[in-house]
Amino acid sequence: MVKPVTGRKMQDGLLGRPALALLIAMALAQPAFGQRSAQAPAGQRAPAAAAPNLPVPDQRTALKMLWGIMAAVDQANRTGNYSVLRDLGTPAFQANNNPANLAGIFTGLREQQVDLSDALIVTPVWEISPRMVSPTTLRMRGSFPLRPQAIAFDLLFTWSDGWRLDGIAVQAMPTAR
Repeated sequence: MVKPVTGRKMQDGLLGRPALALLIAMALAQPAFGQRSAQAPAGQRAPAAAAPNLPVPDQRTALKMLWGIMAAVDQANRTGNYSVLRDLGTPAFQANNNPANLAGIFTGLREQQVDLSDALIVTPVWEISPRMVSPTTLRMRGSFPLRPQAIAFDLLFTWSDGWRLDGIAVQAMPTAR
């Protein structure tokens, strides 16, 4: 298992599998789940920001988010340019991942020549259907049932002027016969 780049961990473990091939940074464990608050003057406490009451995105929106990230990873793997994938992330994700770091993390998928574009034409099987795991963080986990290899994923999105990538794991897995 590849170690997370930051200290924040997901419940149930990423993908829940010991042979995890890929883990990309999750936001640092900070107040408001990675969002920085302004510093209060000495001796005063900053007022707590109210967490937005975010609903779980509808199925169509969740699928667009998922497929958009899978397309970005696929294109980054094909071109070797991970800057767009990085730019889709939260500020904390961006701070913890430069394009060269992301290229190193995705080496296994590139070496296996996994075609992630196949995932764009298949509806995923949800292991954890899209759900809020904190007031501002959405998680989705599942796989695309492809042959000869399924593609497993575990994604975190955090609300930051829209849903932004905050953590990702992607792994090719042999399909049961």
